[in-house]
Amino acid sequence: MKKNKNIFKNKKIIVTGHTGFKGSWLVTWLTLLGAKVTGISNNIPTNPSHFKYLKLKSKIDNYKLDIRNLKKLKRVFKLKKPDYVFHLAAQSLVKKSYLSPKYTLETNIIGTLNILESLKEVKKECVAVIITSDKVYKNVEIKRGYKENDILGGKDPYSASKASAEIIIKSYIESFFPIKKTNVFIAIARAGNVIGGGDWSEDRLIPDCVKSWAKKEKAFIRNPKSTRPWQHVLEVIWGYITLAIHLKKNKNFHGEAFNFGPDNKFNHNVIHVVKTIRKYWMGMSWVVKKIRKKNFYEFNILKLNSNKAKILLKWRCILTFNETMKMVAEWYKNFYFSDKLSENFTILQIEKYQKLLKRRKRNK
Repeated sequence: MKKNKNIFKNKKIIVTGHTGFKGSWLVTWLTLLGAKVTGISNNIPTNPSHFKYLKLKSKIDNYKLDIRNLKKLKRVFKLKKPDYVFHLAAQSLVKKSYLSPKYTLETNIIGTLNILESLKEVKKECVAVIITSDKVYKNVEIKRGYKENDILGGKDPYSASKASAEIIIKSYIESFFPIKKTNVFIAIARAGNVIGGGDWSEDRLIPDCVKSWAKKEKAFIRNPKSTRPWQHVLEVIWGYITLAIHLKKNKNFHGEAFNFGPDNKFNHNVIHVVKTIRKYWMGMSWVVKKIRKKNFYEFNILKLNSNKAKILLKWRCILTFNETMKMVAEWYKNFYFSDKLSENFTILQIEKYQKLLKRRKRNK
């Protein structure tokens, strides 16, 4: 990790959506690598909050800003002159996209458009990683895993918003950031289902379970047979960081999209996930919640093919499924039951993951 620390040390980095689940993990890791981070978010999305738990407000520059406000966003980019940008800010919940479709479309499409417009203001070399979703693909529930060149689509407002954002990104790269004339280099990251400590989002499997288990109550689960590419948040964050490093070194990655997901053997159904995490949280139980009629659509199967990232970026998931579930359980148990609540546990898990990266690369 020493080489990577030198890459980011003292670099100016803008992270949008830094108060969210993935954003707060990313910001913490970047600060450990010596970066000077500026965060942009319009609110703290959950309570409890991983961002608050980590006390990040006092450790980085914070801007409470709605990415739909282009004027204010441009002002921050002009002021900060970033070396790197990680765009994570979004309305990221499928169910909420049905309840608030206009807000979802505006945030995810216009918000991304505004990031691209703001990148025009950067007059130095800048690397931007724009995070979309594994749900950008036209989902026909195939089992082989979606590849980066598969057709984009979206049956729900969230998926449609992310697919639309990608079309806009591609058009801006061709129109305003052509590789031979630009100093701004952009790549797209698509990740599968991300789990880990500090996630308290609504209608998500792990947060719903731990909220109940912390009160020694049964957890209610729905869609027990639905299959997803489960992976720890640190695997995905390392993917984003790795993509930024490679894009900095190799400008031919400009305009490319990369999937970040586990091997297909990690595609477990909901009931298997709950049974596995219970190994590390003894005595907990659940019941399957019967849903007479769904008021929104969810896919039963969703798989990614991440061979492109494995071959070109030398990235892969290094945690086993059991290691992933153990890390998740340990984080939440520490949060809910430790006598001394400290942000150090997140840092300890990052440091543990960094050691595993070194060890498993040597043993590869």
